[in-house]
Amino acid sequence: MLGFVGIGMVFVMVFGGYLAAGGKMGIILKSLPFEFTMIGGAAAGAFVISNDMAAIKHTLKDIGKVFKGPKWKPDDYRDLLCLLFELIRQARQNAVALEEHIEAPDDSPIFQKYPRILGDREAVDLICDTLRSASMNYDDPHQVEEVLEKRMEANLNHAQHSSHALQVVADGLPALGIVAAVLGVIKTMGSIDQPPEILGKLIGGALVGTFLGVFLAYGLVGPFAVKVRTIVEEDSHFYQLIREVLVANLHNHSTNICIEVGRQNTPSHIRPSFSDLEDALKDVKKGAA
Repeated sequence: MLGFVGIGMVFVMVFGGYLAAGGKMGIILKSLPFEFTMIGGAAAGAFVISNDMAAIKHTLKDIGKVFKGPKWKPDDYRDLLCLLFELIRQARQNAVALEEHIEAPDDSPIFQKYPRILGDREAVDLICDTLRSASMNYDDPHQVEEVLEKRMEANLNHAQHSSHALQVVADGLPALGIVAAVLGVIKTMGSIDQPPEILGKLIGGALVGTFLGVFLAYGLVGPFAVKVRTIVEEDSHFYQLIREVLVANLHNHSTNICIEVGRQNTPSHIRPSFSDLEDALKDVKKGAA
């Protein structure tokens, strides 16, 4: 919702200020289709040249995050802590029984209680792979923590490709606007024998290219890139919580302490309260009784 509000503010303030100052939209509207074709088309072509098909699809999909916001909500963090609580408790009560949950999570009654988490393959793989490592009697929890850190860093870098690609487009748009403006000047020079009122419109149309390139770069595409990066970084906290809890488990802390370590390491605006989590864990214990 805020994304639409922001876009509306950009258009209203820029064009509203222009009209309030006595500007006329006619020359802009007349030149806009041609200038946008040159600038937008060149930007799209450069984007296609610099990315493969998977990256293009990924970027187009991630643009929706500007309007949808982060994937993981506060309730999802609470559910994740409950899921990890059940799995760690199962591992300590009956390590053999845990194997059926981590080897076939789609069929696991524990995972099935949390369909949003089960639907995220990276989260499920991260949980199952780490618990599998624990069952292999890793001697050094720090080694597992280092492996998890590198894995999540690689995943974060991959997830941030969309924001990098959009930022590259934003950086190139002002220069493409200049290209369109130069072509407009060339066109104007070909009509140098025309009266001043004609030349004025031609020069004004050429300058629309410069305006459009800068406007798209700093008013739309650049902010989109920043927003996508911010959302990707916020969603990464979900996977960091998994790491914190499971590494605490490898250090043989009590199950409740492991869960509290994860809760405390969750950013405050999405962190479940202690009482809310306690109530949820009580429901989990009752369901298992």
